[in-house]
Amino acid sequence: MYSIRLELLSSLWEASIKFGLITQARYGSSRLPGKILLEVGNQNLLSLHLQRAGKCLEKNLIKIVATTTEKEAEQICKIAEENQFLCFRGQLEDVLDRFYQAALPYDLDAIIRITSDCPLFDSKLLDSAINLFKDKNVDYLSNTLNPTFPDGMDLEIFSMSALEMAWRNAKLKSDREHVTPYIWKNSDFHNETLFKAYSMENNEDHSKYRLTVDSSEDYELIKAIVSNIGINKSWQEYVSYLNDHKNLIELNSHQTRNDGYKKSVAKDDI
Repeated sequence: MYSIRLELLSSLWEASIKFGLITQARYGSSRLPGKILLEVGNQNLLSLHLQRAGKCLEKNLIKIVATTTEKEAEQICKIAEENQFLCFRGQLEDVLDRFYQAALPYDLDAIIRITSDCPLFDSKLLDSAINLFKDKNVDYLSNTLNPTFPDGMDLEIFSMSALEMAWRNAKLKSDREHVTPYIWKNSDFHNETLFKAYSMENNEDHSKYRLTVDSSEDYELIKAIVSNIGINKSWQEYVSYLNDHKNLIELNSHQTRNDGYKKSVAKDDI
């Protein structure tokens, strides 16, 4: 009887978790300015990203685009609203504050973080990650702790309490620009005790594939994929297509994963 009651309480807790899906978007980019507004398949990359991510099956999901106060962000907000996402405008460099302020009004229990430079992001990954987050009862879950998915399928889920703790305590500029380093650096994945973390991993390592857009080469790759097999395939189908067209892989294979974070860390005043 006691075990049945525990299972019931666990099920009720899982059902009661209120999730927010927040994707960050800004117009500026050092290597490819205005990249999320570039066209592919008769629409812009941001719209494609929102349409694919927005198919997540989680009920009552609060969907938010967290952008900046730049003038160009007006267009980003318009695209967000056209795709049934709320739009929040916050700080340009302190993205941690932007996420925290975007989430605050909605009484969320957990936040799913993705980024808008991933136009082919697969919502089925969100469905799997949400179920894992509920099951594992952790503070932080990500498929980037030990990357096995293509670059461009990155996701993180973290509790609102973990986000608030990071917001209050993170001091390094890189920690605030990239939102979650304070959380995962202080987790049991890195032998620390502040947060419980879980690494979501695929059975096969596909981390060498690059389906994000940071450069003109990335953009050319995405255009080639979309023009040949369309915008409604799974991430596995896109990987399969690249395997059959290895010349496309060479377009952007020279680029380093998480290059922006590494550069940000190098600039920290420690």
